[in-house]
Amino acid sequence: MPLDAHLDVDDATLLARYARGDVAAARALTVRFVPRAQAQAFRMLGDGTEAEDVVQEAMLRLWRIAPEWREGEAQVSTWMYRVVSNLCIDRLRKRPRAGVALDEVAEPEDPSPGADERLQENARHAALRDAIADLPERQRVALTLRHFEGASNPEIAAALGVSVEAVESLTARAKRALALALKGRVAALGYEG
Repeated sequence: MPLDAHLDVDDATLLARYARGDVAAARALTVRFVPRAQAQAFRMLGDGTEAEDVVQEAMLRLWRIAPEWREGEAQVSTWMYRVVSNLCIDRLRKRPRAGVALDEVAEPEDPSPGADERLQENARHAALRDAIADLPERQRVALTLRHFEGASNPEIAAALGVSVEAVESLTARAKRALALALKGRVAALGYEG
């Protein structure tokens, strides 16, 4: 089953599917949990390598308990965050004490993008989405299939009922139209002028 087929499936169901051998369910759980667990571990430990080790150990534990998971007793995400926290606490306890006061320790930098960056990225996506929506239908379809769905030119040609050369022309015209539509917004979208 493709990864996007698991988007609307809850964590416990995915874990049960993994326990029955569904590799795509494991990938879906990994995509859901690893980034947040990584950020949590990094915030607690302040070390990216240690955070990766903790998350890897937590995921291994999740895979081991999958066959015995009893749905309804706890949420998989809650279990995961508790395991990550406990693994981090264990590592922190094993660290040698340097005798530095807690107030003197620098706050670890959060690896996730800040609010300004997220707003800027959202504005960029919205501008691109609007510009794509304004394209003529065949250009929009060709561009979307090629650059967002990863379809090859022959696949797009078959879908649109045109030649490969026509697909190349459609995508080239679509790119030129997008560049023209977004040209005046370069500075507003945070790109160098």
